[in-house]
Amino acid sequence: MSQSAFITGATSGIGYATATVLASRGYRLGSAARNSEKLEAVKQELEMKFNSEVYTYVLDVRDAEAIKQVAAQAVQDMGVPDVLVNNAGLARGLESYEETDEADIIQMVDTNIKGLCLVTHAFLPGMVKRNTGHIINLGSTAGLYAYKGAAVYCATKAAVKTFSDGIRIDTIDTDIKVTTIQPGIVHTPFSEVRFHGDKKRADAVYEGVDALHPEDIADVIAFVLDRPLRVQISDIVIMADQQATGFMVSKTPRVPHK
Repeated sequence: MSQSAFITGATSGIGYATATVLASRGYRLGSAARNSEKLEAVKQELEMKFNSEVYTYVLDVRDAEAIKQVAAQAVQDMGVPDVLVNNAGLARGLESYEETDEADIIQMVDTNIKGLCLVTHAFLPGMVKRNTGHIINLGSTAGLYAYKGAAVYCATKAAVKTFSDGIRIDTIDTDIKVTTIQPGIVHTPFSEVRFHGDKKRADAVYEGVDALHPEDIADVIAFVLDRPLRVQISDIVIMADQQATGFMVSKTPRVPHK
């Protein structure tokens, strides 16, 4: 039987790109996201393109009870997943912390930390019992390098890395692998979400920068999953060519190579 993967935030950006590349490699997919219509559209697309087996789950990872119900249904549908991709996450606002809206703080913490922890908690016991599994957690260079106006977001992504390290320690006597993927600037709906739908402001983030594509990150995830059992890749940092650290991006016009 083919391997299975459960992916949160599977309808856009890195989550969608990951679902696509794994479907192309024959994985059975459990795709979770908040929007049922987008989930159905992705399901139909992947089934048509790759003859994939795709299960969809409407899920807001801030809802602890919903996570339990969805995880139980996913295990019933396709067994304990071989791969868990904790991709759901977001940033809100870019103001100084004292000006940050309380609702934005709560949403980032609940989504990026609580949601990731609880989704992992729902599937990990089955992986431990089976003695196999690979957990892929989407962190960020923001978890390595804080930047202005993003204190909470950076803190949540730092938590992703240390949480992953802790799970790796807890499961050291098993064949479970835990990897943190830490992308830099990626051209996705991320900035539009951050700026509460202000597309013009979001587009300005990527102007003058050859940003990473979601497919670049998905290809790296596929590479990590393809390593032999003896190889555990704990962390990967992926940045655009015009990015030196998480917060330092050059918008100097590039001279084409001869």
